[in-house]
Amino acid sequence: MTESTETSRRAVLGGAAAIGAGAVLAACGGGDQPEPSTSEPRTAPGTPAAKVSEVPVGSGVISTAAKAVITQPTAGHFKAFDWTCTHKGCPVKKVEGDTIICPCHGSQYSTKDGSVTKGPATRGLTPVRVVEQGGELFVQG
Repeated sequence: MTESTETSRRAVLGGAAAIGAGAVLAACGGGDQPEPSTSEPRTAPGTPAAKVSEVPVGSGVISTAAKAVITQPTAGHFKAFDWTCTHKGCPVKKVEGDTIICPCHGSQYSTKDGSVTKGPATRGLTPVRVVEQGGELFVQG
């Protein structure tokens, strides 16, 4: 083959590849499909934990489904903590007023920030992310 034949063959193959790529891009970008709404979540917000109305201000609730404690230290501000006691790993089972209580050895934690208010635990509860959507609270993580 001569160099001009080789150059022409490369040009034809390169042009065909460009046309094919353009067709693929046109097929992906156009059409009558609406764009997804930006106001709707594209992924699940997390594990359903509680309704906003179920979480008392200055206190909290235990969510068995999310394995978490959901609190509302001040009106409209929610926090969530993994329900595993940092002493021996028992799940905390009760919230009384502003105190989260572990039934196994009596450790107590604050609903405000999950910190230890009474031992034997020496570390606070692990915070997890909580998201409010449509009157529902979801735990992430």
